[in-house]
Formats: sequence, structure tokens, C-alpha cells
Amino acid sequence: MFEEEGMPILVGDGTKQAKEGKRMPCVKKLYQESENSAKPAYMYGHMFGAIGVLVGGLEKLFCLPLSITIHDGDKQINGWKHSQAEEESHVQRLIRQACQVASKFVPSILLLDRYFLSVPALTVLAEEEKRMGRPLLSIVTKAKSNAVAYEKPVRKTGRGRPPLKGKSIKLNDLFKQKERFTQATVQMYGVMESVSYLCVDLLWGQKLYRELRFVLVLCGNQSSILVSTNLNFSPLKIIRLYSYRFKIECCFRELKQVIAGLAYRFWSRSMPLLDRHAKPGTDPLATLTQDYERKRIINTYNATHGFVMFACIAMGLLQICALQFSNVLNASPIRWLRTRTNRIPSEATTADFLRKSIFRMLHLKPGLPIFHFIRELQFPPNDLSLVDLDRCA
Repeated sequence: MFEEEGMPILVGDGTKQAKEGKRMPCVKKLYQESENSAKPAYMYGHMFGAIGVLVGGLEKLFCLPLSITIHDGDKQINGWKHSQAEEESHVQRLIRQACQVASKFVPSILLLDRYFLSVPALTVLAEEEKRMGRPLLSIVTKAKSNAVAYEKPVRKTGRGRPPLKGKSIKLNDLFKQKERFTQATVQMYGVMESVSYLCVDLLWGQKLYRELRFVLVLCGNQSSILVSTNLNFSPLKIIRLYSYRFKIECCFRELKQVIAGLAYRFWSRSMPLLDRHAKPGTDPLATLTQDYERKRIINTYNATHGFVMFACIAMGLLQICALQFSNVLNASPIRWLRTRTNRIPSEATTADFLRKSIFRMLHLKPGLPIFHFIRELQFPPNDLSLVDLDRCA
């Protein structure tokens, strides 16, 4: 497990998977963001929330998925199950999910996209830490370019309620104060980069006014506003930590393309047909009253989660094999790459190696019943190719 000063690093984000099944539970019309398309793109599918932990080292980091669950369209199902998530948004559920993971470890660091910087998210974090009686998460995320923060209030003498906030500050305007920025070199995305940064501690959140650490970063022509709930983190540490957040995007790519972890198709006849022309906010599950119909839909919902969690286990096994047996994979004559970018192979390379060599590995254990079964199906008793197979093994 990759740690920063003894603190495990968790990464959280959401991903969408297109599904056209008309009797699949929780299928909704979703907005798909795209930087390559000027027009808004809409699709029907499932919205997942994921929590992963970074494993490996600086030479090669993997995001090992710990939990991936549906976070939208399941309000009625959670109501049938009397779950707390019935009235919570995707952001709140992801923060609570991360707190449950962090409760198993020491206090952890959570890396999030700028979408998750919200007052409800910080409120859920405060509730979970109060319930557990100890700090759980130090969130490192990104603020929007139009974010507004506040200075600390100046305590005045006299009668009246003390102020909760001071002067408002548009964070984007601080980029104009070039003289306040500090030059430094920090490792980002595996390479050393020269950056300029400005660190300020301000109050944030309407009616919340929690003190956060803002780090304004200039790297070439790009500018970013990074945020940390931990005021003890140094600015360079916040910049370096946020660069690790992209590992969960790589995890989603491998989970979909290599493992086919979201290629499920579970449906139920008890599920009402998907109405693409229904008004926004309508839920077809609200019309179901029979217990057996609800039970069937809950079983279908659980089957989807089970399929995805088995894919997460498979992803974790590939990552462990890549880290523990990198020398074996690189020395194998079966594996061939024109250019090796890293000593530790990726999940795709490890999966390709296992596909080509798994039956040879089974042949080294002649006592395994599965090998005899596969051998009888693939080769007739008088087939001489078995001799060649034995010689190759």
C-alpha cells in the first residue's frame, strides 16, 4: 500500500456506463461530460461511485478498487431496504463510503475531483468523524475557477452577534498578484515540473465557513486552485498528492477494457419498461407494491453489484501479480512489447500474459482435476499433439 507519512491514500470518483436494457433497474438518463464535443451528450445507463486505494511505489502506482456501487436511480430500492442512502446525493454517498473505508485504516488521505467540493460533502465528513470520535479523512481536491472564499472575521467589541466571516475574495483574482507567488520544482505525473504557487488559508462554504487551505498553482499556461481540509499539509505536498488522482481514471479504463467489469446484463421481468419520454424526476419503481416484485428487483440490483465487485477482485489480482512477479513477466518469452515504458507491467500486459500461459501453468500440476477436464475436451485420446504440448511445457 502506498502511503504518505504513514497515511494511506484513497481516491474517489464517479463513472458512467451506458446501458440500453429497458428492464434493468436504476437505468437513468445521464449527462456525459466530454471535452472533445461542444454539444452536451446524453445517454441512458448507470452512475457508479468508486473508492480505491493506491498501491505500489513511485515507479508504478496502481489504484486498487475497493468499492464500486450504483449511486443514482436506486432511491426506491434503498427505501425498500431502509437504507440511509435513500435521501443522499452521489457526493454525500461517496464521502460516507470513503469514511467507512478509512475507519478500517489509520486516518487516510482522500483525493477527489473538483465536483466533490461542496458543503454537503464536508458536512457528511464532519458527521462521520464526530460519530467515530477521531479524524478519518484529509481531503485533497480542486476548486472551481469561480470559487469565492472569505477572510477570517475581525472580532469587534460591543453588543451584537459576532461575525461568522470576513471580506469575500474571488480566488481567481489572486492569480493577478504575481509578486506573491513562489517558484518551486515538484514531481507531477511522474516528471519534475517547475511551478509557481500561492498558499492561503481562508474560510469557505456558504453558512459553513470552514477553514481550508487553498493552493493556487501556475504551471506553464495552466492554472489550478487546489484545496486541502488539512491545514498542516505543505503546498508542494498538496500539489504532488493531487497529481495521483488521475490513477483512478486509469483504473476505470482497465476495468472496462481489460476486465470487462461493467459488461453485465442483469434484468428482471418485474421491472417496468424504461420510458424514455417520462418527465424528469419520475421513478417507475414507485408504482410497484407487490413484495415478490420488489424482491426480484433487489436481487437483480444485488447481482449487478456482485458482478462489479468480482471484477474489482480480478483487477486487484492483476495488479498484485504485476507488482510481485514483474521479473517473471518481463523474462517470459511469451510476452513481447516493442517498447517497455516501465519495469513493472500494466494490468493489460499482465492479463495478456496470463491468457497465454495459464494452461501451461496448469499442465505443471498434473493432479489438478480441471486440467484433465480441459485436456479431454481439447484433445482426443489418440491425438499426437499432446506430445508436443508436453514438450513445450
